[in-house]
Amino acid sequence: MLVRLLGPLDVFAEGVSRPVTGARRRALLAVLALRAGHVVSVERLAEIVWGGAVTANTLQRHISHLRGVLPDPSAVVAHPPGYVLTADTDAAEAERLIEQANRTGDPFATAAMLRAALQLWRDRALVDVDGSTWLEAESDRLEELRGTASRALLQARIDLGEHAEVLPDLQALAVERPFDEVLQHQLMLALYRSGRQSEALAAYRQVRANLTDQLGIDPGQPLRELESQILRQDRALNWSDSPSQRIVPAQLPPAVPGFVGRASTLDRLDHLLLGEQAVVILSGTPGVGKTALAVHWAHRAADRFPDGQVYADLRGFDPSSPPADSTEVLHGLLESFGAQVPADPAMRESRWRSLLAGRRVLLVLDNAHDAAQVRPLLPGTPGCAVLVTGRLSLTALVATHNARSVPVELLPPDEARQLLIARLGADRVAAEPAAVDAIIDRCARLPLALAVVAARAVTRPARPLSGLAAELGDDTRMLDVLHAGDPTTDVRAVFSWSYRALSDPAARLYRLLGCHPGPDITRMAAASLAGLPAESTGASLTELCDAYLLREEPSGRYAQHDLMRAHAAELAAAAPEPAAVHRLLDHYLRTAAAAAQALITHRDPGGLPPPAPAVRPEPIADHDSALAWFTAERHVLLAVQTLAHTEGFDTHAWQLGWATSTFLNWRGHWTDRTRVWRTALASALRLGDSRAEAICNRGIAWCFMRLGRLTDAETHLRRARELFHHRADSIGEADTVIDLGRLFTDAHDLPAAADYVSQALRLYEMCGHTAGQAFAWGNTGWIQTLQGDHTNAITSSRRAIGLYQRAGNREGVASSWHSIGHAHHCLGEYREAVRSYRRARELFNALGDLFSEASALSELGEALIAAGDPDAAAEARRSAALLLEGLRT
Repeated sequence: MLVRLLGPLDVFAEGVSRPVTGARRRALLAVLALRAGHVVSVERLAEIVWGGAVTANTLQRHISHLRGVLPDPSAVVAHPPGYVLTADTDAAEAERLIEQANRTGDPFATAAMLRAALQLWRDRALVDVDGSTWLEAESDRLEELRGTASRALLQARIDLGEHAEVLPDLQALAVERPFDEVLQHQLMLALYRSGRQSEALAAYRQVRANLTDQLGIDPGQPLRELESQILRQDRALNWSDSPSQRIVPAQLPPAVPGFVGRASTLDRLDHLLLGEQAVVILSGTPGVGKTALAVHWAHRAADRFPDGQVYADLRGFDPSSPPADSTEVLHGLLESFGAQVPADPAMRESRWRSLLAGRRVLLVLDNAHDAAQVRPLLPGTPGCAVLVTGRLSLTALVATHNARSVPVELLPPDEARQLLIARLGADRVAAEPAAVDAIIDRCARLPLALAVVAARAVTRPARPLSGLAAELGDDTRMLDVLHAGDPTTDVRAVFSWSYRALSDPAARLYRLLGCHPGPDITRMAAASLAGLPAESTGASLTELCDAYLLREEPSGRYAQHDLMRAHAAELAAAAPEPAAVHRLLDHYLRTAAAAAQALITHRDPGGLPPPAPAVRPEPIADHDSALAWFTAERHVLLAVQTLAHTEGFDTHAWQLGWATSTFLNWRGHWTDRTRVWRTALASALRLGDSRAEAICNRGIAWCFMRLGRLTDAETHLRRARELFHHRADSIGEADTVIDLGRLFTDAHDLPAAADYVSQALRLYEMCGHTAGQAFAWGNTGWIQTLQGDHTNAITSSRRAIGLYQRAGNREGVASSWHSIGHAHHCLGEYREAVRSYRRARELFNALGDLFSEASALSELGEALIAAGDPDAAAEARRSAALLLEGLRT
């Protein structure tokens, strides 16, 4: 039980405050509590509480009420000639702490005791007790004690070096107590030690004026002597001259042998940390060399920090220990300077900031877990530099402490090679350049991985580097090769430390990314993979980026290096989610089909499998967005189709071949196009779907025609025709017959070509298929011009244009204008040829069919030469050459 006098009067027991009602009863309890353990006579109680005599019954009634309020009624007992209260009080505890603080010579202990005492005050003592002059005097006494303790605490903090921190309190008190010379002395000293000499002297002039003008006296000897010391900058005033401050720690770990590269990052650290910036964060993916870089820079800059270089491992991502507690880290930091270590955590922080004030100290805080761990370790005043390394971006420090984040990227190829040269020697690296390139590539230019491979090579000097490169080439063993027997240098383990720190949703997404076969992914694709809304998936992606387990590209896509992808794939294999792969394939097939139809509206594969739940295809708004999506996703789509075939999703595999074919053709990616149609055909055969097999045979035949393999193309076309015929699919058969016409056109067998096109036209007319009739007339026009029948070629091609326009086939319109241009050119009608070629070029350009655009430009150049415009011809040829060069890349 505690009777609380330092504020509103109450009885506090078991965490509960019990108020005392009635002014007389509060005054009665206050008197007994102020004299707790001592008998207070009835006469004295009557005088203080009632201002004179009081009947015995009245006093006993009030005593009885107090006993009802107290948890222990026996705490108030009658003891002639009065009553005695047996209870603890906050006032007695405060007086005990203050007396003890005055006796100790340790400023840390003094400050701790005074803080504890002052925390007992909740308001003015006896603030709600009305009574006699005696009670008012007791209230004043306790408040004077409070003020004395406050000033003593300020002095203790000044003695501890917390001069900058106490200034606001001192300045406020100095205004309230302008004649208090002890307080004014404290203010002047704190200002001086904070580097504010002119303000310290101004404070002296102000107190002297106050004393002279209002009291007619001069400042006392202590104030006058302090002014003199400040004027001559007496070193005795400097807190930093105490013996404990002369220790200069040099705790940096040994410099990293064979450190190479990072010149631009080192220059940036010079600019920031040797300038005005106090805190810099080195962040990056696990194993990228943040610690090595920090230690290397710290050794380079050590002489710029003459008051010490301090290193602390914060164990933010340590497999064997939890993250270091900031309080314990502060203990070690303070001890490194020979300073006493307060027990109270808040006092440790204050002591640390005070110790660093006015010093040039470099702090390397390695392997930080989060901003909350780092924040208590930061200096409070300018002059020091802090270099933090961490796997998280620590954006909170950027916001609260204006820290600068310096990302540590994977090594450029030339610096990766220099690292291997530093470890293996220039001769060994030069002897196997191809193997070295492969090692650098498979190690993803990650310094830790390169160092592990180099260590293996050093311990096996007779083994060729090509052997190591071959081991790294096996995706299933790559991380095993990068195991050096020590968790700190085991690439798999180092990645796992970051993985284990993730939230459950982010960890699941990281695993699922191991199912994704491509080099990068969009947010919508990741949402489909996870089967979650884009918003929550975006939060997990951000967490992975903050942990440097994923990087966001300027395009907004997300990517991982090969080693990280291998680690994620291992985790995915250990916790498989087959539905996630299904959703992923649905995402790409649905988006690719929509994009393909945006490129050529008349194309429709039919029979798309129904999407799995929670699939979120990319929005394809128009032709341009379709081209942009295919361009960004080209490599991903190739890998996704392979995944579909490997995992037995054969419908997805062949339809992905169909969906990507037009784009790959337009951009001249014929090797890729051949590959996707081969995969598509293999899946169609496994399905036993004759329609799919026929479509895929047509597709691969087109690839062979582009590559000049006409015999192979004919074999596939005849198989496709046979399949369509057996299915009674006249349109499919007619499409294939048209393709045969094109094949024989390429083979320069124009009569056979014309015959096939005529057969196709009859089939299209029989079916009333406008788009097919347009194809047939367009091909007829081209064959006619090759036969020298240019006038009829123009007529046929114009007829094709009308039909193409009705069918909405812009590609066909463009091809027909190309044919018309060729016919006019052959007729010597060069200006008409130029107009037609330009129209074809414009349409191909709008479509994004770069190969056909280049072809039109090339022939436009020939027509312009014939038309007598060599300058325009040269420009057309240059444009064609640029397009073709782009297609080759």
